[in-house]
Amino acid sequence: MADIDISVAGRSYSVAAREGDEAHIRHLESILQRHADTALRASGGLNAERTLVYLSLILADLLDETERNPPEGVSPVLLERIADRLEAVAAALEEDAAEA
Repeated sequence: MADIDISVAGRSYSVAAREGDEAHIRHLESILQRHADTALRASGGLNAERTLVYLSLILADLLDETERNPPEGVSPVLLERIADRLEAVAAALEEDAAEA
């Protein structure tokens, strides 16, 4: 396991990643960053925890839309794996926010 520092909504977090998953974590970080400004505005910038809740809601909404209207050729198993990974990332970010 390796610790990777990521930045989400202007804050840094250290997250554990399995060996070889570093590039994937960086990719997930870029997805989070794409939606971070919207989450910051929605939360009023009050605190990191509230911003992460809004960010989680934005991502959950995107996931829900994808599950209800899956693109052609994407298997439900793949979508389930994506959902599991998003939940794991959200849990790690919430844990880091609680420790900060």
